[in-house]
Amino acid sequence: GVGLGFMSFFIKAVVNALKAYPAVNASLVPAAAGGTDLEIEYHESADIAVAVGTPKGLVVPVLRGCEQLSFAQIESGIKDLAVRARDGKLGLKDLQGGTFTITNGGIYGSLMSTPILNPPQTGILGMHAIKNRAVEHPAGSGQVAIRPMMYLALSYDHRLIDGAEAVQFLVAVKQGIEEPQRLMLAL
Repeated sequence: GVGLGFMSFFIKAVVNALKAYPAVNASLVPAAAGGTDLEIEYHESADIAVAVGTPKGLVVPVLRGCEQLSFAQIESGIKDLAVRARDGKLGLKDLQGGTFTITNGGIYGSLMSTPILNPPQTGILGMHAIKNRAVEHPAGSGQVAIRPMMYLALSYDHRLIDGAEAVQFLVAVKQGIEEPQRLMLAL
């Protein structure tokens, strides 16, 4: 009774990539000793903040414990958050505590953008519009074919995440999306 959409696949791919690259699921928080020093807080749970459009603009409620949720639970959770956001029924608790954010500018037609970090999070994934593009297919054949493509962008806090690690994280997300059977079987 739950329709599957793109977002559950992206959340599952992100959760898998966060397990492999825990710095992307971390926060930079004030040090216990006080002052201006920061310390790294690694998160065991993937509490994914998902940008939702409302008549008054974007809000970013949090879907908690995504590493434990099925595709159907993720889709139901997103639908619940989106309905409550549009109805103005989100509480402050719904908007706090995310460990990583996903935003989808593609629903507004964006082909590429730079998502802005939501501190103290260290990463945010931007999804963009799916458009047909000329690509080599099959790979290595020299043949050109038209295929649907989506650009992804990762903004990250360079104080904690190295550029190579950020790219490896993105590649892990891409591989998850390109091999959804592995996500569904939790491989």
